[in-house]
Amino acid sequence: MSPESTPTEEATPADPNTVPVDADGNVDKTSERVQKMFGEISGRYDFMNHALSGGTDIYWRWRTVRRVRAEGDAPILDVCTGTGDLAFAWYKKSRGKRSVVGTDFTAEMIELAREKAASLKVNGEPALKLNDEPGSTDPSICFLEADTLQLPFEADRFQIVSVAFGLRNVSDTVGGLREMTRVCKPGGRVAVLEFSMPRNRLFGSVYRWYFKNILPRIGQLLAPNREAAYNYLPESVSQFPQDDALCAMMQAAGLTETTWTSLTFGIATLYIGRKPVV
Repeated sequence: MSPESTPTEEATPADPNTVPVDADGNVDKTSERVQKMFGEISGRYDFMNHALSGGTDIYWRWRTVRRVRAEGDAPILDVCTGTGDLAFAWYKKSRGKRSVVGTDFTAEMIELAREKAASLKVNGEPALKLNDEPGSTDPSICFLEADTLQLPFEADRFQIVSVAFGLRNVSDTVGGLREMTRVCKPGGRVAVLEFSMPRNRLFGSVYRWYFKNILPRIGQLLAPNREAAYNYLPESVSQFPQDDALCAMMQAAGLTETTWTSLTFGIATLYIGRKPVV
């Protein structure tokens, strides 16, 4: 769920109540600022995700690994993995019989994911099995520090490439999708689980008010940080394309058969695309 990005405009000075923007008025997603922001809240990241969503984020990942079913022995990649929750969901779904790799460019997040993996057991066996070749067909789960815009894998390697709540933080959305598509095997699928704004007018207006006015205050209280992380959340979600607009970006990245499914009254959306077989 943590982002990757590349430097663009120089970030404005950090303020715990103000989200820096670039020259065009868009949320600042420079690499340095985003890494610092997620590094600062990493220790409370899992707690905040579960608390602010009422545990619904767990259901969303559960739904994802069942909607996008893995087939065969090819490995699975989860980018912007954060502390690894979706990567763990893929691994548990396979009962430890399929290799899963999680990548994130925030070092603190990867360290926490590795700590969680070190204590995880599947079928009575330790889950963390670091390979010289992450993503091999040998069953394992491992975590690497890597930028989604420059993944350290050869093309056509993973049967599923997923991202949960991280794509909107990548500075180049189509570029991130292209890189995810590049490392996906022909016939494989790219899955994007992302926050969205509810489509229902009445519920949407109430949710937007809560999202913009209440959630940031709770977030700053429970996970104090200097980078306005929980003000950044609603701003980045409101600016991110959704529904058919994001499907169009997935198609521009080389995917076909793109679909989107609304989850929990439209608070989240699951997007799926397939890499064509040449």
